[in-house]
Amino acid sequence: MAKIKRDNNEMLKGTLDMMILRTLVAGDAHGHTIAKVIERTSEDMLEVEQGSLYPALHRLEDRRWVSSHWGVSENNRKAKFYRLTAVGRKQLTSETSRWRQMARAIALVMGEMPSEGGNE
Repeated sequence: MAKIKRDNNEMLKGTLDMMILRTLVAGDAHGHTIAKVIERTSEDMLEVEQGSLYPALHRLEDRRWVSSHWGVSENNRKAKFYRLTAVGRKQLTSETSRWRQMARAIALVMGEMPSEGGNE
């Protein structure tokens, strides 16, 4: 599971798939790169463990949201690369919409005024 460093990871259940799909929008990537991109773009708040990442990638592949192929990594090693499929892109749009609705609802409960645009 992606986990919040120095914090409780319960809030992240169900979001790992969405974060992986979002990472693959930029192009094909192997597992290590996916994990590092999530960590870097979260300003090092999220850490994706291999024990969660690879089962998630296999699950996404089974659902046909990603496809995979073998290639050579930047370290000149054989690596499995993952690619977002058209079905995965549609799923990401759906998941992103649901996530924004949930984030807005939580912000309302917490007494915060959520932004109307949601185009971060």
